[in-house]
Amino acid sequence: MRTGIANLPLHGGKAPAWLFGRMKALAREISVFLVSEFGPEEMLRRLSDPFWFQAFGCVLGFDWHSSGVTTTVCGALKEGLKGLEKHTGLHVAGGKGGVSRKTPSEIQAFCEKLSLSADPLVYASRMSAKVDSAAVQDSYQIYHHCFIFTPAGQWCVVQQGMNEDTRYARRYHWLGSGVKDFVCEPHSAVCCDRTAPALNMVAAESDAARKASAQAASL
Repeated sequence: MRTGIANLPLHGGKAPAWLFGRMKALAREISVFLVSEFGPEEMLRRLSDPFWFQAFGCVLGFDWHSSGVTTTVCGALKEGLKGLEKHTGLHVAGGKGGVSRKTPSEIQAFCEKLSLSADPLVYASRMSAKVDSAAVQDSYQIYHHCFIFTPAGQWCVVQQGMNEDTRYARRYHWLGSGVKDFVCEPHSAVCCDRTAPALNMVAAESDAARKASAQAASL
C-alpha cells in the first residue's frame, strides 16, 4: 500500500561530498543496527513511513525542508549498504534521473545472485512508477525512484516527483506487504505541503472511472 506522500521545496544542486560521506556512513550503521534488532522487513516498513523517513534524513544531517532529503537519503542508503546486502538482507536499486531507469536491470542483477525470480519485483517497480506518473495526475513529474527489497521478496518504494511551476517536490511511499491492488489505494503515504485539485484514478472512489476507461480502451 502507499504509506505516504510528502511535499517539499524543490532545490537544485547536490549534497557536499564531506556531508554525503558522513551520511553514507551513518545510514549504514543505523540500518545494520535496525536490521540486527528487528529484521530487514522492519527497515522497509520504517522507510515507507514518510515521518520516519523525514526524521531519518534529519538524523543523517540533511536539510529537513528540501526536496534533496529524498534523493540524498536514498543515495546514502544505497552507497552505504553496498557490499552488505548478504548481511542486512537489504538490496537498494534505482535513484535519481537516469539512474532510476536502471532500476529493473539492478533488480535483475541482485536477483541473479540470490537465485530469485526478478519478474515480480520488476513488475512492482514499474507499476509503482507508472501509477504515480500516470494514474495519479497531480502535476508532479517523477524524477526519482528507489526500490528496496529483501531476499524474501518484500519491498518498499520511495519515489519523488517535481512541479517546476510551483517549485515543489512530492514524495510517494509504498510498502509491498500492503499492496493488494496496484490500481486501488496502493500507497502507504503521500507527503506534500501543497495541495491542489488532482485526478486520482487509484482512489477507491474512482472504481467506476477505471472500469469505464478500460472498456473505452478495449473498443
